[in-house]
Amino acid sequence: MQFIIQKFKNDTILFLSGIFAFISCFFVHPDFQYIKYINYPVLAILFSLMLIVSAMMRIGTFDFLTNKILEKIHSERYIAILFVLLSFFMSMFLTNDVTLVCLIPFAIMVLNKISDNHELMITLIIMTVASNLGSMFTPIGNPQNLYLYSTYNMKMIDFLNLMLPYSIISLVLSILFVFWENKNKKTEDDIVKNDVLKPNIYKLSIYIVLFILCIFTVSGQVNFLIMLFVVSSVILCMDYKAFKNADYSLLLTFVFFFILIGNIGRIDFIHSMISQLIQKNIVLTAIFSSQIISNVPTAILLSAFTENGKALIVGTNLGGLGTIIASMASLITYKFYIKLDENRKKGENYILSFSTVNIIFLVVLYIVYIFLK
Repeated sequence: MQFIIQKFKNDTILFLSGIFAFISCFFVHPDFQYIKYINYPVLAILFSLMLIVSAMMRIGTFDFLTNKILEKIHSERYIAILFVLLSFFMSMFLTNDVTLVCLIPFAIMVLNKISDNHELMITLIIMTVASNLGSMFTPIGNPQNLYLYSTYNMKMIDFLNLMLPYSIISLVLSILFVFWENKNKKTEDDIVKNDVLKPNIYKLSIYIVLFILCIFTVSGQVNFLIMLFVVSSVILCMDYKAFKNADYSLLLTFVFFFILIGNIGRIDFIHSMISQLIQKNIVLTAIFSSQIISNVPTAILLSAFTENGKALIVGTNLGGLGTIIASMASLITYKFYIKLDENRKKGENYILSFSTVNIIFLVVLYIVYIFLK
C-alpha cells in the first residue's frame, strides 16, 4: 500500500486518468470502437522522440554544449540569461520536460556557486516558464501540441505563424525578468565542469538523422510505422539502455485519456454539457481547465468538443502558465529545487513566487491574444 501511495504522489495524473478511464468503461462498455480511440501516430512520434533525446543525453550532448557556452561567459546575470535562452530554444525541439531534466541539475550546480537563494529560485522559475513557453512554438515542443497538430491536420507554417507572436513576447519577458532579478557581478572560472567529455560524433550524427526523420513524420511525409521501426531498431542496436529513460507513464496517461475522452463522447448528456461550455470561450475554458488537470489532458479532453483547433492550441499553451500543475513539466524543477537541503522548508516560498511570475506571464499573453483574435 505504501508503494502504491508513493507512486500516486509521484504521478498523480497517471493514476487519476487510469481511474477515470476505468470508471468510464461502466458507462460505455468496451467494444471495437475502443481501438479507434487511440491516436497511434501521436504515441509513435512521442515515443520515438523520447528514445532519441534519451540516447543524446546518454552520450553527454547537452552537458557538453552548455559547458562550452559557459566557458565564454563570466557574469552572473548573463549566465542566468544563458540558461533561460537554452531552456526556451531547446524546448522547441526536445520538449519542455526533457529540456528541464537536462538543464535544471546543471543550472543548480552552477548558480549555487554564484547566486544567493532568491536569485537561484527566480532563475529556476524563469527557466521553467521559458521552457513551457518556448515549447509552444513548434508542434513537437510539447505533448499537447503534437496531439493537437495531428488531430486538426494543421500545416507546419500555419502552426508556426499562430504561435510566433506569443513566442516572441514570451522570450522578451523572460529575458527582462532575469535581467532585473540578477546582479551583473563577475564569476569565477571554476563554474565550468572540467570532466565533461565530447559526445561521440558518429552516434550524434545518427541521432540527428533520426530526429529529422521524426520531423518528416510530423509533417506527414513519412509513415509513422516506418519511422517507429527505424528509430526503435537503430536505438536498440546503438544504445538499448536509452529505452529505460523513455517516459512510459506519459504514454500510458495518453492512452487512458484517449479511452476516457472516447467514452465521454458517447455519453450524450456529458457531451452536450461540455460542448455548451467550450463554445462560450474556448481559450478561457482551456486555460482554466489546465489549472486543474494540466494542459495535456485538457487538450485531449476539449479536442473532442470543438473544431476550432487554433483557439485550443493557444488556450492549452497559455494554460501551461498559472498553477504548478498547469504544465506537469513545472513539477520537474520543483522536485529538483526542494532536494536542496536549505530549501526543503522553502517550498511554499517557491510555489508562491512561481505562481506570481506565471500569473504575470499569463495575463500579458492573454491580453496579446485579445488583441490578435
